[in-house]
Amino acid sequence: MMDDCPRSHTVTTTTSSSYSEEFVSSALEYDKDFIKTIPGILIFLEIILGLLVWTLIAGTEYFRVSAFGWVMFVAVFYWVLTVFFLILYLTMAYTRIPQVPWTTVGLCFNSSAFILYFIAAIVDAASVRYAFQGKHDYNSWAASSFLAFVVTLCYAGNAYFSFQSWRSRDQGP
Repeated sequence: MMDDCPRSHTVTTTTSSSYSEEFVSSALEYDKDFIKTIPGILIFLEIILGLLVWTLIAGTEYFRVSAFGWVMFVAVFYWVLTVFFLILYLTMAYTRIPQVPWTTVGLCFNSSAFILYFIAAIVDAASVRYAFQGKHDYNSWAASSFLAFVVTLCYAGNAYFSFQSWRSRDQGP
């Protein structure tokens, strides 16, 4: 006999100390081929070289030259966010949050990283002249300046690929 009233459903949940095989396999899903793509390689380079940029500066008495505070901020800020995005891409977590326009987020992130890293690299290079008193500081700051420009190129490349992805997504099929 059919009722016009909606039926109520009873849900029974149980807990256990071990996870089911299905849950574990979906939780550990990752894109192992992402790191083989050009954007994946660029992100990997951004992380490694960005780490070198801020550690080369942090190992000196950078606080004596206030401009290095800006360089440190940009380098550490984008290093942390780039690690976050690498984890996001490797675990494919972005597929679980379809409400976020990830192509636009990636374009904004990579474009802002390119612009601010470029400014930081210029500031880094201009501030190296203050290190003539200490040879160690000069070498570290000069190396960080060179690497900051290389990281800037990596972010520029990723901004280009993000733009291509955003444009193809925006135009539709």
